[in-house]
Amino acid sequence: MSYPPDPAAPEPGPVYPDPPYPGTPAPPYPGSAVPAPPYPGSAVPAPPYPGSAVPSPPYPGSAAPPPPYPETPAPPSHPGGAPQYPGAGAAPSYPAAPPAHPGVTPTYPSGPQPTATAPPYIPPQTPPAAPTPAAPPEAPAPDDLDYRHAGSRIHVAAHQRGADATAIGQLAVQVPGFLVSLAVVASFAVGILGTAMGWLVILAWLASGSLVFHRPTELAFARHVMKLRAPLAEERARLEPVWREVTARAGIEAHTYELMVENSTDLNAVAAAGHVVGVTTYALNEIPSSNLAAVLAHELGHHTGGHAWTGLLGYWYSLPGRIAWAFMRGIARIAIRVASVFSLAATGMVYLFIGMFVIGGFVAAWYITVPLVAAPYLLAYVGRQGELRADRQAADLGFAPHLAQVLHHFQAQEDAVKAQAAAQGRQLKEPGGLAKLLTTHPDNYTRLQALEPYLQLGR
Repeated sequence: MSYPPDPAAPEPGPVYPDPPYPGTPAPPYPGSAVPAPPYPGSAVPAPPYPGSAVPSPPYPGSAAPPPPYPETPAPPSHPGGAPQYPGAGAAPSYPAAPPAHPGVTPTYPSGPQPTATAPPYIPPQTPPAAPTPAAPPEAPAPDDLDYRHAGSRIHVAAHQRGADATAIGQLAVQVPGFLVSLAVVASFAVGILGTAMGWLVILAWLASGSLVFHRPTELAFARHVMKLRAPLAEERARLEPVWREVTARAGIEAHTYELMVENSTDLNAVAAAGHVVGVTTYALNEIPSSNLAAVLAHELGHHTGGHAWTGLLGYWYSLPGRIAWAFMRGIARIAIRVASVFSLAATGMVYLFIGMFVIGGFVAAWYITVPLVAAPYLLAYVGRQGELRADRQAADLGFAPHLAQVLHHFQAQEDAVKAQAAAQGRQLKEPGGLAKLLTTHPDNYTRLQALEPYLQLGR
């Protein structure tokens, strides 16, 4: 730094420049082409050094930021903001995440608030189907029975099981079949096993009829032949009170007979063997208790009248003869078919032989053949009488109106079947004269007519 000359001062000598302050860079040599750097605080940046591609950094204390390097993108204008890429639109905005607990606004610690982030992707889910409401349980059949005895009895019948005229008639009609069966069993037993062993077989077969009254055998017969089963707990709870009322009115011990159930959609019941009373699940669950009692009283009438055990006993003793007759009919059919293959004359000869055999049987043993031919018709007639007797037994116990309701139900079912067939353009084939004679149950109108005296008396 140089000062102006002082006039009062003596003649100045040679003027030398003042030395630089400490820390001040030395000035360039005279004649140097490099210009002097700017003073501190100057906004003009220093030029780059000769031959250097990189500009020199600013001097200490300079506020100017260093220039960007070539090909380096500029930093974002706002820290934390979404970067803008070339050609891209505005950054998508996402809704803020829901609070952790519904109804509570989350608080954050002091400092910069967190930015909203995109929620995790949740794939669309099909809402679960509404559960199908369970079908309401079926209402049980009404319990409208007059339990006048409340399970106790006012009298005891002299005979818990007997044999009325119908039962004796069944046994009488089965005698010819029994004789034929005896002849068949004796022929095979003696012819194959000899006289001694043959007679043992005959005696064993005769004694086998007592199994009709053997309860384990009856139950096995009911299960395997008639497809009956023991009632379930809820079925027994429904069945036994009704049965006790029926047996109390009749003076019968309730435990004398075994109650069983048949899986069926028909309104029906059965008196089987000597001690079994079976009822269908429909009758057990769908009809009122008074009607169920009438059905059970009807079956009890079969038992007390002896219809059940005499029918089964006659069937058992006539079974060998039935098997022999079925075998002979099969042989005759085979012979007719074989003869028809050869000629019409051969077929005629077979028919002639069969006719002569039948005629010879009628002539030689008419007392056997005639009852055998008439036995099915007689058994059907006795069966119809047995049904009417069982109806009267139920009416005597006070179930005539309820039994009439059951019969009306049967008739309504028959009428519905006929109406359905007529709507489809079909006509049900009515049984002919001989077919009607072979039915074991009278028609519903006949049974209702037989109940009229009891209905008029209000019993």
